[in-house]
Amino acid sequence: SHTFFYILHPFHVVLSALVTTAIYKQHSKGKVWAVILIGYVGSIGIATLSDAVIPYLGGVLLNLEIEFHLGFIEKWWLVNPMALLGITIGYWKPATKFPHAGHVLLSTWASLFYFTAFGTANWIPLLPFIFLFLFLAVWVPCCMSDIVFPLLFAEKD
Repeated sequence: SHTFFYILHPFHVVLSALVTTAIYKQHSKGKVWAVILIGYVGSIGIATLSDAVIPYLGGVLLNLEIEFHLGFIEKWWLVNPMALLGITIGYWKPATKFPHAGHVLLSTWASLFYFTAFGTANWIPLLPFIFLFLFLAVWVPCCMSDIVFPLLFAEKD
């Protein structure tokens, strides 16, 4: 599970950065530094919230033995370059539909693998609660980062 988390989380960051950057670029004529900053914060910040913080808090609320991990710090050499890759792709090829769907799917998997990689529990009786935390961890942050976050900084028409 640990290995799967550290495969899925960086790819989630790539797609998050790609979509956040693409949405901002499509709706703004911002400077390159603004595109990079918004793409980075929108992907690293919100993917960390989605893949690690919310699953961790869910585990704590469920009274599980669960460890807290921050991928962009612990595996900085992997996660941060993946954000830059997503920003680059989103800047030069600002497509959003397929990357957004992939972003949501990878986020679901990464959040689920966070529970199993860093938590210990009898999972079957907890599945309804895990699904609730997966919903909170994926839909709210991912839609915020892909749609709302970049548009907050886009120039008004």
